[in-house]
Amino acid sequence: MELLRNAVRPYAWGSRTAIPELLGRPVPAPHPEAELWMGAHPGDPSHVIGPDGTERSLLELVDADPVTQLGERCAKRWGGRLPFLLKILAAEEPLSMQAHPSAAQAAEGHAREEQLGIPRDAANRNYPDPTAKPELVCALTEFHALAGFRAPDRTVKLLKAIETPGLAKYTGLLEAQPDPSGLRALFTTWITLPQASLDSLLPEVLDACVRHVQEHGEFAVECRTILELGEAHPRDAGVLAALLLNRLTLRAGEAIYLPAGNLHLYLHGTAVEILANSDNILRCGLTPKHVDVPELLRVVDFACGEMPVQCGDVGGRVSVYRTDAPEFELSRVEWAAGQDDEISVDSVGPQILLCTAGDLLVTADDGEKVELRRGQSVWLPAADPPVRIRALGGERAQLFRATAGTCED
Repeated sequence: MELLRNAVRPYAWGSRTAIPELLGRPVPAPHPEAELWMGAHPGDPSHVIGPDGTERSLLELVDADPVTQLGERCAKRWGGRLPFLLKILAAEEPLSMQAHPSAAQAAEGHAREEQLGIPRDAANRNYPDPTAKPELVCALTEFHALAGFRAPDRTVKLLKAIETPGLAKYTGLLEAQPDPSGLRALFTTWITLPQASLDSLLPEVLDACVRHVQEHGEFAVECRTILELGEAHPRDAGVLAALLLNRLTLRAGEAIYLPAGNLHLYLHGTAVEILANSDNILRCGLTPKHVDVPELLRVVDFACGEMPVQCGDVGGRVSVYRTDAPEFELSRVEWAAGQDDEISVDSVGPQILLCTAGDLLVTADDGEKVELRRGQSVWLPAADPPVRIRALGGERAQLFRATAGTCED
């Protein structure tokens, strides 16, 4: 059981306050801080801090002794690789419109790009990893996102509410085929529009969204989002594509699961994110980064309907977020102010514990103790004994626990 030092990713869309505040550093930071990575991904592995203050890469530890770190079954199931990656995500501005591949798509894409000799850190690399990237995001603050395709009948209603001469034929296309095939046809048409056609249609759509917001229309929230994206990316086809996605607002503690193929776009807020240990991203717009529309169209799932929002299965003060991802499981533990009762955490394979509020005392069955301050995280190898956790100081405390979803074949 050892504390972790974790890497911060300074992407341009990040917040200058959320992660520094969580880590107890001065705010605002001199540059955006978008993601805090906790895990053993080769791109930015955490470092384990030993009792004497020396550090060693968690990736090196896992590679050197996967059975001790991951457990025999987990090491076998995941090829000696930690299967999950835990993050703090802090979005001040919208991210790109993106989707992630399935396991089969990732393996094929990775092999193809390896054969082509594209460096794994190249800007135009889609598949730096050979693994899938399902993810679950749990809000720490109010968190805004676009995720999954809205039911076609609702999208037709939205398009009619902001009807313009240029939109009419596209509305008719979806109205005539209100199913995933119709969504695929409309999305593909919009995301591949010639720039001249886009430059003609987008101003119409944005003007119509302004009117709808001023009239306090049924889709005012969706239209405000389109206007925000249009201001940031005034000539981008992703602005049109965003009209097809569910608009979500998560409260603290609420989460959404994004399986392979789910098209999504995080807008604003701070969250804990757990995902398979992969950095495979396929983008189709709303970003200065590499965009590969044909490849994205190969992996996007056009299933439609409302995105399920979950608060976790509650057992006592522990909430568990259920997914079908075998790579990970996330749970949240809450202590209200004045509560200091212990919870027990079994040895169930590799684990990362992250404190997001208050102070915590983690005590192992062999007597080892670690105090976790807000923003700190600790690595629990599979070989370590079970631990007990309680809040310190009488203040509200919160802990997130990341584990492997399954280590069975």
